[in-house]
Amino acid sequence: MASDGIACRILIQNEQLEQVDTFLYLGSLITEDGECKTEFRTRLNRGQAIGASLQKIWKSHSIPVSTKIPLMKALVWPVATYGCESWTLRKNEEACLDAFEMKGLRKILRVSWTAKKTNKWVLNKAGVKKELLDTVKARKLACSNAIMS
Repeated sequence: MASDGIACRILIQNEQLEQVDTFLYLGSLITEDGECKTEFRTRLNRGQAIGASLQKIWKSHSIPVSTKIPLMKALVWPVATYGCESWTLRKNEEACLDAFEMKGLRKILRVSWTAKKTNKWVLNKAGVKKELLDTVKARKLACSNAIMS
């Protein structure tokens, strides 16, 4: 892959390396144009898949909400935010992260998306504040500070 769009011709033992537009490196998708939109969507989809696999826990009446929320933060969020330090966060991505967090809370509280309940009501009922976006921003800042040092 060439980041400037110019094709390279690299030979190893008289065999030319294949030029690609994207490749997977340490679980993150690297693209030729440097955009992270595909990686961002893929990560949130993987997080949602993990959340869906925990459906029995979310629906369980014997597990309190106060236990389910830390489970979501420990099991779902790390999958969804893996490699977030390299993301470029725009308003759209920030809104998607907020929606991802709210969707998880609604599943835990068993509040349908068709129910006329506001995000403020859901957060109040769960007894939490939005924090996924702040967590991602803090990780990005910590990474950039580590690079600067």
